[in-house]
Amino acid sequence: MQTLVLTVAGVYGTLAIVLGAFGAHALKKILPEEKLSSFEVGVRYQMYAALALLITGYHLNFDLAVARWAFYGLSIGTLLFSGSIYLLSLAAYWKVRLRFLGPITPIGGLLMIIGWISLMVSFLTNS
Repeated sequence: MQTLVLTVAGVYGTLAIVLGAFGAHALKKILPEEKLSSFEVGVRYQMYAALALLITGYHLNFDLAVARWAFYGLSIGTLLFSGSIYLLSLAAYWKVRLRFLGPITPIGGLLMIIGWISLMVSFLTNS
């Protein structure tokens, strides 16, 4: 499980750097400021999750359910939260309607909150 957590952390961190650079350079020319700002929020939260997953991977005992909750909440929540923001930010440019993704963003955010709370609880129970 530790290898999976650290791998997801690495993938999320790498993608956050790539997407951040893409947003700062390529998307700056084609997206309105409001959409670019939303895209940047997705990148920022994805990087926060990558860093939290690194901590999770190195410091938690995955025999504990709360540690697994931390991983799943952070990883799935980030995928839903940041992924939906990326797609919604680009939808107008692609000329597609992706409004069904609107409710996905807060679900992802809720899962991320559950992941962070689980991370805190696991630290308290491991000490």
